[in-house]
Amino acid sequence: MIQSLRRRARPRAAAAKRIGIFAFALLTTLSNSVAASADPANGERLAKRWCASCHIVSADQTRGADNVPSFAAIAKTPGFGAENIGQFLLNPHPKMPDMQLTRNEARDLGAYIASLGQ
Repeated sequence: MIQSLRRRARPRAAAAKRIGIFAFALLTTLSNSVAASADPANGERLAKRWCASCHIVSADQTRGADNVPSFAAIAKTPGFGAENIGQFLLNPHPKMPDMQLTRNEARDLGAYIASLGQ
């Protein structure tokens, strides 16, 4: 009787394992497709339009405000991630103007800044 139960449990355990692997693969694919949907080129355009008056946003820019980090420095900050900066931009700090960015624009800016750290 016990051996019979064990034999039935093996296929179920194998099926559960396959389902778990499939679910992990699906979640990984979906999260990568969301991250891939960010447009760093659009982020660069937005940065040059909205951020360049204070931050140095690209290698060809020579001046920015003295008391703010360059985008390259932000990108190299430990623990930095495109998602972090995208969320930050949706609720900027008091010294930063509220640019009323859309979620996609914030994501694009985050992707652009992250690209500067590579």
